[in-house]
Formats: sequence, structure tokens, C-alpha cells
Amino acid sequence: MASIDWWPVNKDFQQGLRDISPMMIAYTPIALLWGTIAAGEGLSPFQAWLMSAAVYSGAAQFVSMDLLKSGTPIVFLVLTIATVSLRHVLMSASVSRHLTAIPRLRASLLLFWLTDEAWALIERRALERPISASYFMGVALPLWPTWFVFCAIGAWLGNTLGDTTRYGLDFAFAAMFIAVLAGFWKGPQTAMVLIASAGVAILAKSYLPGAWYIILGGTAGMLTAIAGYREEADAR
Repeated sequence: MASIDWWPVNKDFQQGLRDISPMMIAYTPIALLWGTIAAGEGLSPFQAWLMSAAVYSGAAQFVSMDLLKSGTPIVFLVLTIATVSLRHVLMSASVSRHLTAIPRLRASLLLFWLTDEAWALIERRALERPISASYFMGVALPLWPTWFVFCAIGAWLGNTLGDTTRYGLDFAFAAMFIAVLAGFWKGPQTAMVLIASAGVAILAKSYLPGAWYIILGGTAGMLTAIAGYREEADAR
């Protein structure tokens, strides 16, 4: 097994930090927005900080605020958040293929900091070169303090920002994912995956309660990608 230099501040770490820096900027308004919403639901800045640091999932945290607002029972709230977070199991399994040089326990601990954006950048880099522990940390770790610090600041500001939709902050989350997906564009096959995922997610959102649209949309995209890969393999 190759030795691992666990002092992260090297060229790979610095490259990861450069790659993720635009996402850190994009996290700021989203975190402020969530903190503002959390304050409106009665969370203190400390509670917002603690939830953001422990849960560390923008999608789950936004969904939880919506459910709290509607008076959802705690059991259903927990199940919904778990459903929203199931995609992390798929992302972790995907990234684990590139972390074989890292001891399994350490790799498992690192995966706590894996986000959608970090996953996308890691997978894109893995197409060109191996993924080191330093690069993983450079991409994944800086997002965490960015998220929980600005969530706490947003809660501290409370509702003083007024209607945040006036500033377009409600679209920042979607815009960031669109930018990430653009980096994966490979032509018609990519288009089919995106269309299948978006179509199923829209239908699920329209007809099913809760956050099932996230899981069903992701599953549809994954199955479409698998089918396309098999067709390509058979053609060879």
C-alpha cells in the first residue's frame, strides 16, 4: 500500500482549494438564507450553528425548516431528512473507488465532509489523475466551516434582510448545481441522464409528498446512465 502524507498543505491540497473556492463563494448566500429562515422558525444562532455543523446538508436543512413550519411530527421529520440524505450513500460509494490508497477507517471519516459539489469535482478530476487524500481534503474540508459560520451569521441577522427572494438568493442553490452539472457534459448521453432525472423528479414532486423526488430523480438518472453504458459496451 502506498504511504500517505497526512500533512495536507501541499500542491494537491492547494489545487483542491482552488477548485472549490467558487463553491465556497456560492455557499455564502445560501447559508445566510438558511440561517435567516432558521431564525424565523425560532432557532438561535448557536442552534443554527450546531445543526449546520452536525447535519451539514443544505437540502436536508431547508426541507427540515419547511416541515417544522407545517408542524410535522418529529418521527416523520427524521425519516424525511434521512430520505433526502440517502444520495450521500451513492456518492460515498462512488468516491470510495478513488480512495483505495487511504486506510478504510480514515477514508470513512473523510466521507463525512463529502458534499454534492465536492463529489462532482472529485469525480471530474478522477477522469484525469488519481485522487490523493490531500486533494480530497482541499476540496471537501473548506466548505464545512464556510457553511456553518454563515448559517450562524444568517441566524444572527434574523429577518433584518427582509424578503431574501428579492435578491435572488433562493435561486443560488439551483444555480450552483447547474454550474456543477455543466462540467459533466459529454453530449447526448449526458442529456438523456439529465432529462430522465429531471422528468422523474418533477413528476414525483407533483404527485408525492415529502422529499421522494430527490431519491427517485437520482435513481432515474443513475439507471439511465447504466443503460447508456451497457449500450456503449455492447457496441464495442
